[in-house]
Amino acid sequence: MEKYLIQVINPNTSLPMTETIARAAREAASPNSEIVAVSPAQGAPSIESHFDEAVAAVGVLEQIKAGRAQGVSGHVIACFGDPGLLAARELAQGPVVGIAEAAMHMATLVATRFSIVTTLPRTLIIARHLLRQYGFEHHCAALHAIDLPVLALEDGSGYAQQKVREYCIQAKRQDGSGAIVLGCGGMADLARELTHELRMPVIDGVGAAVKMVESLLALGLSTSKHGDLAPPRRKTLTGAFSALNQDDNHE
Repeated sequence: MEKYLIQVINPNTSLPMTETIARAAREAASPNSEIVAVSPAQGAPSIESHFDEAVAAVGVLEQIKAGRAQGVSGHVIACFGDPGLLAARELAQGPVVGIAEAAMHMATLVATRFSIVTTLPRTLIIARHLLRQYGFEHHCAALHAIDLPVLALEDGSGYAQQKVREYCIQAKRQDGSGAIVLGCGGMADLARELTHELRMPVIDGVGAAVKMVESLLALGLSTSKHGDLAPPRRKTLTGAFSALNQDDNHE
């Protein structure tokens, strides 16, 4: 059986969150897959706005380039905003899957309607943009925010996790949904327990994205290089972006 090396990128700089994401990815991965979890050396400690996503996208692309050099088979972008996803697909050789797109796809395979539970209210707007972009707007019954910052999931108190649980219970009771999507990579370790407790699918995008990358690799599929996702035209980047200059082997 072919071995896969899957790079899982946490686009923020929080090492505890990278560890949470790595555990969820390894739990979901097949025995023939090795997970390499990484995060950028510089950037935002959490991603909660359009500005944060723009900053994070540069770090994502740096990690994609590094992963290419290491010979990884495919990549996961483990932030629910899917920052830099299309640019990453241009740059990568293997498949690249974002956790929001993966979770939404998975939800439609197990339910006709799903709800999303995420962190701050302002990120609901970003999630709505993604629903529209990915074509899942009519599948989403409701979106909920626990009104806590992303890093509250890593403060050790358990309060944020309890709020996620409460909002998932509320979504089950009120939304008429058949599944719930967890709208943050830092919630990845909650999905299995909540699925068991609520007796309905609660979907973690990290695990969903890992399985999608594995499926694409097993089918011999990767990002199309015909059309807009072809490699970017070669040009010399300067200053802080010079690390993203394409090498001679980039096709």
